Amino acid sequence: MKGPLAFLAAAPLAAAAVLLAGCGSGGSSGSGSAPATQPTQPAQTSAATAPKPATRPSSGPSTGGSTAAPLTAEAQSAAAGDIPDNQVFLTFRDRAAGYSIKYPEGWAQRGSGMDVSFRDKNNLVRVVVEAGRPATAQAAQSELRRLRASTPSLRYQTPTAVTLAGSRAVKVVYTTASAPNPVTGKRVTLVVDRYYLAHGGRRATVDLGVPKGVDNVDAYRLMIESFRWR
Repeated sequence: MKGPLAFLAAAPLAAAAVLLAGCGSGGSSGSGSAPATQPTQPAQTSAATAPKPATRPSSGPSTGGSTAAPLTAEAQSAAAGDIPDNQVFLTFRDRAAGYSIKYPEGWAQRGSGMDVSFRDKNNLVRVVVEAGRPATAQAAQSELRRLRASTPSLRYQTPTAVTLAGSRAVKVVYTTASAPNPVTGKRVTLVVDRYYLAHGGRRATVDLGVPKGVDNVDAYRLMIESFRWR
């Protein structure tokens, strides 16, 4: 009986040794050297790929200027023609910003709320509303001077005081140049009538732009004179 009992006692010890040897082996495939799962580390975002908050030109703390960036044309956009005399106009009512304005039927609307634009090729109209006191001609000129830092092609005339629908406003005419067309290298010069209008602690900056050589004077006059605060 001594021989079989000794053999039975030694068998478990030998099996355990084999198991321990298998766990400590690196193996040629490397599959036994790493655990099945590892703790997940938080993803790291490099400075080059990290999303950056959108920025807009600063209006400064005391001039009452607008934060609306200048309009620029798209070099690849098809040429825009004059708005026809029989053009149908619709009324756009912006309840969030509290105003209404007429715009040509068929133009594409972009944005909503405080920043809305209408576009037909490089015919562009944009309305930006924000809190603020009425702009003066001097404040408008200071604002445009600051905007040249972000839009070097910006050129502008001296702002003037005007009257629209019985209310005081400020008007300035400016031009910008588009990026060069990737095929022809040509740039599109956009001529823009900018108006600053204010009411009840709100200020609207209305830009009406056309490519140089296009005549939309009558249509744009109808649009800006249709602007009403609600």
